[in-house]
Amino acid sequence: MNVDKQHWADREERGSFWLMKFTAVAAKVLGRRLLSPLLYGIVLYFFLFGRSARQSAWEYQQRLADWSGRDELRPSHWRVFSQFMAFADSLLDKLDVWNGKLGIEHIEIIDPALLRNQLRGTRGQMLVGAHLGNLEVCRALAEIGEKVTMNVLVHTKHAERFNRLLGEAGATNLRLIQVSELDPVIMLQLHERLERGEWLAIAGDRVPLHGGRSVTVDFLGHPAKFPQGPWLLAGLLKCPVHLLLCLKKADGHYRLTLEPFADAITWKRSDREQVIHQWATRYAERLSHYCLQAPRQWFNFYPFWKTDDDANA
Repeated sequence: MNVDKQHWADREERGSFWLMKFTAVAAKVLGRRLLSPLLYGIVLYFFLFGRSARQSAWEYQQRLADWSGRDELRPSHWRVFSQFMAFADSLLDKLDVWNGKLGIEHIEIIDPALLRNQLRGTRGQMLVGAHLGNLEVCRALAEIGEKVTMNVLVHTKHAERFNRLLGEAGATNLRLIQVSELDPVIMLQLHERLERGEWLAIAGDRVPLHGGRSVTVDFLGHPAKFPQGPWLLAGLLKCPVHLLLCLKKADGHYRLTLEPFADAITWKRSDREQVIHQWATRYAERLSHYCLQAPRQWFNFYPFWKTDDDANA
């Protein structure tokens, strides 16, 4: 199979676990200062020889510049490379989180609706994030601040192996749950976790592998596929939804934003597709807003705007 035509999950299934394993071990042995050059070298190789990833980053920067009308965001080889380097930097920051070197005092929390006060409520809620900024810092809120249990819903088949690594790194309140298919067993498990006051977190910007339900909406001026999963789950579990983004600032600290999104997502059988499209559209609009706040921190290195209509173009 042509690597450029593979689904993002096909590539990440092979690499994500071993990259995490490598960085976790290397961080303990070398520390961040010695590990940084090695990791930057790996990302440089990724930049030089990852044609599809490089082209995808270029396309993202071009569409962000066109959509916003900001010429300073137009892609160049240096600006694309800086996006790859920001990705390497985010990996090092993840290690600092789990090694206890990045604490809650290093994170500016923007929470105008005081949603953080609800983290210890009797029933959990859902947080929807994105591969913009550093998801690990968002997830680590459960560990370094509130000490609540955070269930991260993922599509990877290696969830249990990731859980072992997280446990070894000291993440006791974080658990990954594979949700490639929303079968009755998974739904019951998630419902029980919500009732215990645990929280669910899921990314809203990646369509799962093997026929996952998606909806096509406008994103940065062009049609793109987004998963239906977060909005279907919220409706089936009858729980509120909030957005959670964590972007790195120029001073090296993070700004974590908690934003109310939906008190409830409801539909009838006759209008379900319309309702899902409405919420996915609103999510894409908010994601566009945050992309402008951190234009180099978009870490979806695959053809994001590739739809069924142009898959063979």
